[in-house]
Amino acid sequence: MAAPGEEEDAMARYRSPLVSRYASAEMAYNFSERKKFGTWRRLWLYLAQAEKSLGLPITDEQIQEMEANLDNIDFKMAAEEEKKLRHDVMAHVHTFAHCCPKAAAIIHLGATSCYVGDNTDLIVLRDGFNLLLPKLARVISRLADFAEKYADMPALGFTHYQPAQLTTVGKRCCLWIQDLCMDLQNLERARDDLRFRGVKGTTGTQASFLQLFEGDHSKVEELDRLVTAKAGFKRAYMVTGQTYSRKVDIGVLAVLASLGASVHKICTDIRLLANLKEIEEPFEKDQIGSSAMPYKRNPMRSERCCSLARHLMTLVMDPLQTAAVQWFERTLDDSANRRVCLAEAFLTADIILSTLQNVSEGLVVYPKVIERRIRQELPFMATENIIMAMVKAGGNRQDCHEKIRVLSQQAAAVVKQEGGDNDFIARVRADPYFSPIHKQLESLLDPSSFTGRAPQQVAKFLKEEVRPALIPYQSKMGGKVELAL
Repeated sequence: MAAPGEEEDAMARYRSPLVSRYASAEMAYNFSERKKFGTWRRLWLYLAQAEKSLGLPITDEQIQEMEANLDNIDFKMAAEEEKKLRHDVMAHVHTFAHCCPKAAAIIHLGATSCYVGDNTDLIVLRDGFNLLLPKLARVISRLADFAEKYADMPALGFTHYQPAQLTTVGKRCCLWIQDLCMDLQNLERARDDLRFRGVKGTTGTQASFLQLFEGDHSKVEELDRLVTAKAGFKRAYMVTGQTYSRKVDIGVLAVLASLGASVHKICTDIRLLANLKEIEEPFEKDQIGSSAMPYKRNPMRSERCCSLARHLMTLVMDPLQTAAVQWFERTLDDSANRRVCLAEAFLTADIILSTLQNVSEGLVVYPKVIERRIRQELPFMATENIIMAMVKAGGNRQDCHEKIRVLSQQAAAVVKQEGGDNDFIARVRADPYFSPIHKQLESLLDPSSFTGRAPQQVAKFLKEEVRPALIPYQSKMGGKVELAL
């Protein structure tokens, strides 16, 4: 419970909406101070355990004392120490030592600040990917169910946002799914490519540890291996400066930016379809679309995704510039920037995936609107079929082409100049020239005959590519998302 006045004071200070308004509790915790400083203490424990196992004079009692106080963090004391020392790592060394007096002498032994700083960042990035991947898989799964349900439903396709050949509702959704499957692979690869910084010392030479082990290179290598394994990594970077290469951050944020582009495209499509009244995102019973226009049903969830995705896409510029200006073994102008961009990228990705899941679980399709739009455009698309049918019935291809050209332009004038419906087929029916195929017109205008292999493509794609990619996440597929705001 907040103390009296604390809540009011909080309202007087800026709070990032990524945390206060949108992000999931688990992703907010992943980038929290408690997670960070708790991880620092675990890294000091791993180091002490490994150094002890390799022969340094560290006692069981010291190890046990550290283990007992991993989460016993006096944040007020740490803040006071940092204010005095102007150094966050040493502030927490002193704070940890205060509750571990027996272990005080060996905490952080041989290490530099980046031992806890960079290694913690890598752990947090790995854990962030592990939170995002099941959420992305759930979105793909929900959209796959939608695509399967509407695999056969014809819909007007668009190129240049102009009417084009028919597709199906499910096939269009598969375009979205394919992009997200690429993102799933990219996120998995980025996570699996992460290595641990490990135990490298001040400029990456491991000189301090070589001194601790009296020139025994094999023990220094084993120390690096042991701590890396304790932190849950299979490999450490073989060479580092004081920091791991900041190009690693580029790779991490690049795949998240790519995810942002995918979500932006999907949600833009949904917003356009909502304008056409063909498909809408879920709209709650008491939801208000506009304060002035009560009839409006704004696609606010999709708009939120687009808005946040734009922010996510821009964040990759930060690590690009940071990596470019790292002098020699490191410079500290990366620190403040990375505190912001790394956390914000994962928090933003987390938010847009949760929101997109909510959208994909409640998409509403309006078949009659879709059918009407097809009826408006299909007659023009059917002209080639009509010509072929007339030729088979004994007609002349060139004469037929000219007849259709004239009738289609007349119908187009009704649509564009008079605001009427497309009456091209009525004109064909009324023209005695086309009497040989009048009985065939219904079949010639069957929308399903214009969708090609779209239904088969959907079935094959979902079976052979999408469902197998989701197998590792099957245990985490349950549960719907309810948006807080």
